[in-house]
Amino acid sequence: MIKKIFKTIYYLILAVIAVIVLILVLSVFSVGGMKTLIVLSGSMEPEIKTGSVVLVKPAAEYKVGDIITFKGNEKTKTPTTHRINEIKDVGGQKAYETKGDANNAPDQKTISEKEIIGKLVFGVPLVGYAVAAAQKPVGFLVIVIIPVVIIIYDEAQNIKKEIMKKIDYKNRIKKREEEKQETGENNNN
Repeated sequence: MIKKIFKTIYYLILAVIAVIVLILVLSVFSVGGMKTLIVLSGSMEPEIKTGSVVLVKPAAEYKVGDIITFKGNEKTKTPTTHRINEIKDVGGQKAYETKGDANNAPDQKTISEKEIIGKLVFGVPLVGYAVAAAQKPVGFLVIVIIPVVIIIYDEAQNIKKEIMKKIDYKNRIKKREEEKQETGENNNN
C-alpha cells in the first residue's frame, strides 16, 4: 500500500514537473506565435486569477469582450492581460480600450493593434507560481534535484530488490545442495 502511494506521488510530481518544464519552454520559444505568460495581478479576477499561466495567440481580428495580452508601458515592460472594453477609430486606425474585470475604470491608455501580443487561448490557475519559482536558480535546481533524487531512490530500491532475489535464489540452491548431500550421506549409511 505504501509503495502504491509512493508511486502515485512519484508520477504526480513528475507530471507537474513536466508541465512546468513545458510551460518554461513555451515561454522561451514562441511556437506558432503562441506565448505563455504569468498573470501577476488580480485585475482580471475572477476570470483569471493571480498566479495563473495564460496562453495567448495572435488573432486576425479582435472584438469587444476578447481578453488580450498587450505590451507593457515603458517603465515596467511587463505585458498586461485585460479585456477589450471598446474599439475606437483614431485617425483611421483601430484603438482598443481595455479594462481589467476587477478594475472600476478602463485603462488610461488605448492600445494599438501592433501592441497586442495575442488573444487568450486558455489560462491555468496557480501554475504561474511554480513557473515563476522555476525561473529562479533555486527553483530550477529544485526542479532538477527533486526528480533526480526520486529516480535515484526508485532505482536503488529496484537494485536492492534484485540483489535480494539473487541472494534468496543462491540461498535456496545452497540449501538444496546441502539437503541433497544430507540425504546422500543418509542413503550411504
